[in-house]
Amino acid sequence: MSGTRHVRAPFPITLAVAVIVLAASIVGGTLVGTANLSPLDVVSTIMRHIGLGAVAPTPALPELLDALVWESRVPRVLLAAVVGIGLTVSGAVLQSVTRNPLADPYLLGVSSGASTGAVAVLLLGIGGGALSLSTGAFLGALLSFGILMLLLGGGRVQSASRVVLTGVLVSQFFAAITSVVLMVNGDANSTRGFVFWLLGSLGGARWEPLIVAGTVILIGVIAVQFFAPALDAFTFGWDSAAALGINVRAARVALMILTAVVTAAAVAASGAIGFIGLLIPHVIRLLFGPTHRSLLPLAGLTGGAFLIWVDAFARSAFSPNELPVGVITALLGAPAFAIVLRRAGS
Repeated sequence: MSGTRHVRAPFPITLAVAVIVLAASIVGGTLVGTANLSPLDVVSTIMRHIGLGAVAPTPALPELLDALVWESRVPRVLLAAVVGIGLTVSGAVLQSVTRNPLADPYLLGVSSGASTGAVAVLLLGIGGGALSLSTGAFLGALLSFGILMLLLGGGRVQSASRVVLTGVLVSQFFAAITSVVLMVNGDANSTRGFVFWLLGSLGGARWEPLIVAGTVILIGVIAVQFFAPALDAFTFGWDSAAALGINVRAARVALMILTAVVTAAAVAASGAIGFIGLLIPHVIRLLFGPTHRSLLPLAGLTGGAFLIWVDAFARSAFSPNELPVGVITALLGAPAFAIVLRRAGS
C-alpha cells in the first residue's frame, strides 16, 4: 500500500542484535568441519585453552584433534569475521567517497598490488625467503596504493570519477605484471596454488597472522567511524561537503589511506574475496538507511557473520575438497546483488 512507512527498531537494539548474531556465528562456525567431533568436544577444547578446563564438560581430545580445533578452526573462523568486517566497511566507505554504487574495497588497485607482491615472493623469491606470501601481498598492496596517490597528486584531485579511473589504471597495471610473472616463472603446481589463494581462501589461517591482520583491520575500522559525518556529507558531493564545513581533501585522503590499509591486511590474510564489500553495504542501506553512524557498524558486523557461514559452506559442502571462499561469495553475490538492484529501482 502506497504511503506505508517501514518501522525500524532503535539503533542500539539493532546493533545489539547484530553483535549477538556475529557472536553466535563465531560459535557456530567452530562447530562446522569434516572431523567427527561433537559440539561439546569443540566447546570443551576451547574452554581448556582459555583457562576454563576445570569446568569443561568432556575429557580432553587427543593432541591431533585438539590442534585441529584450536590451531585451525578457531583462528579460521575469527579471521573470517575480521576480514568480513574490514572488506564490508571499506566498501561502504569507498562507495560514499567516490559516490559510485559499484565501488568495492579493491577499487584503489590494492588487490592487484597484493597479487603482484604475493607472486613476487612465491615465484621470484624476492625477500630471499625472509618474507612470507602474506607479507609480500601486504607490501605489494601498499605499493600499488602509493602509486595511486602519486597519480592523484597526493589527493588533490577534484573529481571522484578520476579516483575511480586511476584505480582501474593501477589495478590493470599490476594485474598485467602478475600475469607476466606467472607466464614466465610459474609451473603447474605453483600457479594452481597461487590462483587458489587469489580467489580467496581462509585455509591458511593461524593465530599469528590472525592477530596481525585482525589488529590492523579493527584499528582501521574503528578509526573510520570518526569520519561518519564527513561520509554523510560526501553522499551529496564533494562541493556540498565543503559547503557544510568539511575539510574535504583531508577527510578524503585519510579515508582512502584507512581503507587501503584495511583492505591490504584483509587481502594479505585471505586473498581477494569478491562481492562482500560491494553487496552488504547496499543491503544494509536498504534495510536501515544511509546514515553512516549506523551503516558502518551494522554492515561490518553483518559482513563478518556472512563470511563465517560462507567459509563454513566452502570447506564442508564438497569435502574432502575445499572451494575458494571467493568463488562462493561470487556465486551468491551476483544473483543477490541483482535482486538488490531490482528492489532499489522498483
